[in-house]
Amino acid sequence: MTQETGGFASLGLHPTIVAAVVATGYEEPSAIQHQSIPIILAGHDMIGQAQTGTGKTAAFALPILSRIDPSKREPQALILAPTRELALQVATAFETYAKQMPGVTVVAVYGGAPMGPQLKAIRNGAQIVVATPGRLCDHLRRDEKVLATVNHLVLDEADEMLKLGFMDDLEVIFKAMPETRQTVLFSATLPQSIRAIAERHLKDPKHVKIQTKTQTVTAIEQAHLLVHADQKTSAVLRLLEVEEFDALIAFVRTKQATLDLASALEAKGYKAAALNGDIAQNQRERVIESLKDGRLDIVVATDVAARGLDVPRITHVFNVDMPYDPESYVHRIGRTGRAGREGRALLLVTPRERRMLQVIERVTGQKVAEVRLPDAQAVLDARIKKLTNSLAPLVADAEATHGDLLDRLTADIGCSPRALAAALLRKATNGQALTLDAVEKEQPLVPTSAPRERTTGDRPERGDRERRAPVPLGEGRARCRTALGARDGIAAKNLLGAILNEGGLAREAIGRIQVRDSFSLVELPEDGLEKLLSKLKDTRVAGKQLKLRRYRED
Repeated sequence: MTQETGGFASLGLHPTIVAAVVATGYEEPSAIQHQSIPIILAGHDMIGQAQTGTGKTAAFALPILSRIDPSKREPQALILAPTRELALQVATAFETYAKQMPGVTVVAVYGGAPMGPQLKAIRNGAQIVVATPGRLCDHLRRDEKVLATVNHLVLDEADEMLKLGFMDDLEVIFKAMPETRQTVLFSATLPQSIRAIAERHLKDPKHVKIQTKTQTVTAIEQAHLLVHADQKTSAVLRLLEVEEFDALIAFVRTKQATLDLASALEAKGYKAAALNGDIAQNQRERVIESLKDGRLDIVVATDVAARGLDVPRITHVFNVDMPYDPESYVHRIGRTGRAGREGRALLLVTPRERRMLQVIERVTGQKVAEVRLPDAQAVLDARIKKLTNSLAPLVADAEATHGDLLDRLTADIGCSPRALAAALLRKATNGQALTLDAVEKEQPLVPTSAPRERTTGDRPERGDRERRAPVPLGEGRARCRTALGARDGIAAKNLLGAILNEGGLAREAIGRIQVRDSFSLVELPEDGLEKLLSKLKDTRVAGKQLKLRRYRED
């Protein structure tokens, strides 16, 4: 074991946990991990003040896993997260770190998914439960003893939970758990509401505060594109048409994805290869050498497989799959821009990954500008430019060396020089028609639109809330009504958070939210509305039932 990886071993973690961390590519504990892990391992309650992107998930996941008893088939640790996206991210992290712990099971509990399988997984003995507060309260109403065996509780991003109106739900959850539990609270900020929770529910907590160091990658041009998950391969192929690169590394999350994307690139004529943890060391070395000397131009890799990869001719990094944290993003794009050369990094972002994009921007201290997928005209122009560049060097002495042959061929074939040149171009392009119509007929991509900006005009003046008529509906949307309003302490962000969590929608699917004094109106997609309302029927906001119904305008 290297000196760097020894850093995790020195913190007192279980050896299998240390091995799992090393396998993920982490080499040294971050500041929040170095300070928090010994405290949590010792069983103390703790308040951690740290931004997302500092490595806080591992800071609580690693010591908790070290204290889990795999032989006990019962919930032992509960991690509460404000959104389903964060809950899934945390659950995935636990699964990764627990890979070498046979018998340890993780279940993610969130809205927008059937309740039955979630409750069954808990009852079957999942030791780690990662949940959003609203859905967990739904389960508690079905089985009030579901948390009776939990002895480790983590509140992740506690300030965000309170912003989304989960205070009443948190109190319900606290009461359902043993008082002897260990409680760990992480929050980027510590407002009075968070301090009040700590005073009521934590026992002599230790305090850890981490100041985030801004990571800069100014030498690399960064941009992101919004795409749907099933468009990624097509998006990469289209980007490769217009990006002028020397060598490129494309990052994906799984071993299978490296094989699938590399195969798709090879089928299109690119010199590409996969690089993942299953590839033998000697083969890995051959791939890297081929990338260095130009026999390969593209490597599709996982984070672990690309660790230590240093090839000066890499001009581009494609983040095909979103990295798990900002540190990984910085390490990825650092593969380009070497030796004083310019580098370019592109990040494909699905609608549900916008939150992580914001985290990356905050941690790196840089805006990752949005660009659009190249349209058909851009692809056509790029193809013609490549053809022009390949032919231009040949023109200078072509007439002197091949002019007589041209005369003979036109005579033998009985065609004009223009017709012969066109035939040779057809052969040179493998029959590919370089026309706008031909490009447009290829697999189309529908760019994901940016989220609609909410303006002050969306919200009526306070005194007019009851009198004003609803604003016109957006296309494809239906207006729904809830009896919860401003007098119930409801704000638009509370409704938004509850619907995103429990409904399983992307942010841009939700239109205007109008909060009046005694009720609120929400625009939701017309398509599948009844199914969505059924999902939301048990949803609670600020401790009160949402009871969202279609709004009939007379």
